[in-house]
Amino acid sequence: MATVNPNKDGLLVQIASYNTNLQGILGLPQDLVDWLSPTLQVSKFLSGGARAPDIVAVGFQELLPLHLGLAGLSKAILDNRNALILSQIEAHAPNKEKYSLVAKIANVGIALLVYARDDGVARRVTDVQTAWTGCGPGYMGNKGAVGIRFRVAEDTAPEGGETFTFVNCHLTPFNHKVKQRLNDYKHIVSTLLFPPSSAKSKAPSTLYDTSHLFVFGDMNFRVDLPSTHPLSALVKTSQFSEAISSGSSREELKEFDQLTNEKNKGNVFVGLHEGEFWKFKCSYKYKVGEVDQYSVRRIPSWTDRILYATHKDTPDQSAVKNLLYTSIPSYTTSDHKPIITLLLLPPRDTTSSKIIPKLTLPSSYHPVPDPNAGVKRWTGRVLDRFIGVIWWVFTLLGAGSGLFGFVNFFVGLCAFTWWKGRPLNATNNV
Repeated sequence: MATVNPNKDGLLVQIASYNTNLQGILGLPQDLVDWLSPTLQVSKFLSGGARAPDIVAVGFQELLPLHLGLAGLSKAILDNRNALILSQIEAHAPNKEKYSLVAKIANVGIALLVYARDDGVARRVTDVQTAWTGCGPGYMGNKGAVGIRFRVAEDTAPEGGETFTFVNCHLTPFNHKVKQRLNDYKHIVSTLLFPPSSAKSKAPSTLYDTSHLFVFGDMNFRVDLPSTHPLSALVKTSQFSEAISSGSSREELKEFDQLTNEKNKGNVFVGLHEGEFWKFKCSYKYKVGEVDQYSVRRIPSWTDRILYATHKDTPDQSAVKNLLYTSIPSYTTSDHKPIITLLLLPPRDTTSSKIIPKLTLPSSYHPVPDPNAGVKRWTGRVLDRFIGVIWWVFTLLGAGSGLFGFVNFFVGLCAFTWWKGRPLNATNNV
């Protein structure tokens, strides 16, 4: 194996994202080679031989049934995911590299796990932090984001190095709710907060206060074709999926991608870059159980995305090399397809400076922490638990169905009320 020098070659970061459609443990097969190993093969050209990623981040949306997520019962499924992913990335590593879990976090059904190679980054990881926020109704966590931040210290400057921030999002669905998605992102930026970025500051830091930023997940932005477009009449027919089967047709379709258009306006994902998403087929909405057949209930769209930024970026160009960006069609238990990317970061500076580099943002953009972020987050958490526990109880009463559980509860309540109010019988009157 060729020796890899991250200061010269840059770190390899592998990011995977999947909306598992509330499937819980059933959402993934036991062999993840289709999802997590393509990056290993693509990376072979980098250093004359196969090279395993230095950092692996895996994000899930709709990780488990909603009532369980709201009730805070995600630990078992998250631990199951962790064990499976760790075993798979080590089993398929080209030179049997070992990995350690840096951190994991879940809020309702949004979960994030980050791993680092034992023979490199993992030995220098420090200052690990996690954060979560909800942007559903009442700030509930059915929509929102979770984040993991850590610093990779330098041997020559233990107090310096670079910070890495990974953020997994799930935004508001439906084609027409663009404004709500924009507001979701603004809310996430202002309330997904980490500790102060320096000893001199007392204010919490936003996701942008970092050297490297990776934002991914089910963004729910859709393809929005105008009625005058030739394909508009076919958007909810099987002919539409056939019409966009070629790369050239999808490249034309990207001009109507809501995320790209809103990003170009400076309304969302400010300072972030993205690979050529139109090179792979739309990741949503598929018929469950089908490898390559879209549902006619929604227009096929690239709802699942991965964006990134580094402190060496310029406004027009990213210093990150996007080596791979694709979806995995073989997974059929969800109406989404998982996506994955492999990113080569720019070489690190070898100075002994204690100053941690930060992203450079447009002069017009100033993300500010929400002073009421804590109140909003915990208001959402209380609502999550209250509704989740009640829903969970109804589901138990209904043998797996919350609706039947409610009906059973209502019938039982009526029967109890009748029994308490019934007339005394003749025997009791004697």
